[in-house]
Amino acid sequence: MRESSDEPDPHALERAFDRAAATYDRAAVLQREIGRRMLQRMEFIRLAPERVVDLGAGTGERTVDLRRRFRKARVIALDRSRGMLQRARSRGSWLRSLPVIRGDVRSLPLADRSVDLLFANAVFHLCRDLSALFRECQRVLRPGGLLMFTTFGPDTLRELRESWTAADDHRHVNDFVDMHDIGDALVSAWFGDPVVDVEHFRLTYATPVDVMRDLKAMGEQTIQGGRAPGLTGRGRWQRMASAYERYRDPKGRLPATCEVIYGHARATGVVPQKRADGGGTDFYLDFFVGQGPGVQSDDGCGRCSVDARNQAPQSPGSRIFNGCVELRPCSVTA
Repeated sequence: MRESSDEPDPHALERAFDRAAATYDRAAVLQREIGRRMLQRMEFIRLAPERVVDLGAGTGERTVDLRRRFRKARVIALDRSRGMLQRARSRGSWLRSLPVIRGDVRSLPLADRSVDLLFANAVFHLCRDLSALFRECQRVLRPGGLLMFTTFGPDTLRELRESWTAADDHRHVNDFVDMHDIGDALVSAWFGDPVVDVEHFRLTYATPVDVMRDLKAMGEQTIQGGRAPGLTGRGRWQRMASAYERYRDPKGRLPATCEVIYGHARATGVVPQKRADGGGTDFYLDFFVGQGPGVQSDDGCGRCSVDARNQAPQSPGSRIFNGCVELRPCSVTA
């Protein structure tokens, strides 16, 4: 699985989203649409949560939708940005306030097994170490709890990326993780029944300046590592804008492709621990005892099972090393 250790600066992200809080709702057309589609997908999932956390809640628009959907649940908005949380809090009323928590999705300020639903719309692309991120989600979810998310795939902003490539040799647009790598990361974090699929959207703009203005208005940090030192020169900008012109459509609009990845999976209660020697992942055998005829993928293919029926009783803390390293998500769809 290809992951980068080049984590974005959390303080820089916080400052960017603080600055964007006032303009986010106007610019976040795509985020609003895919959040709406996430909620539609939940109609086909049986769930009656007591506690719901909206990760990277931003201004809280989806948090309010989650409260309408799960009226008996305690729904909480979590975000790192103070500016965003102030906007989210304002969506509550004196009769029913909207609870908010300031925190980082990579190190959640939540107790173990305390949440029934983690809802994350267009936030996970800001985290490079997906395996660690999903282990953290596994930690806070109750067994059987649901992780539901959207993120962006490799085709996102490909026109902008390729246009900058024609301008210089530096990286101006993030790399985004492939759908199949996301499925692998869910499995490595020991989530059950992972399902991942993809949808492409095409936004159009009049000029490259409008593309960049929208990204800034949403607080998106498109640059990580490999950035040219100093300010982007006028010559480089003009070369990029000229290269972007080849994508202009018959209606005179410039496209910005976004590959949106939808995913959901069930928590199992197992939180794998990465081995100190870097040799793989450990998990406790206790989880498998009493589970019946193995732990198997939802399609029963038999390739993804761990059979505990004949295991001898083990003392607490007994472990299997690299117990199912070839396990792959059988529910991934292209």
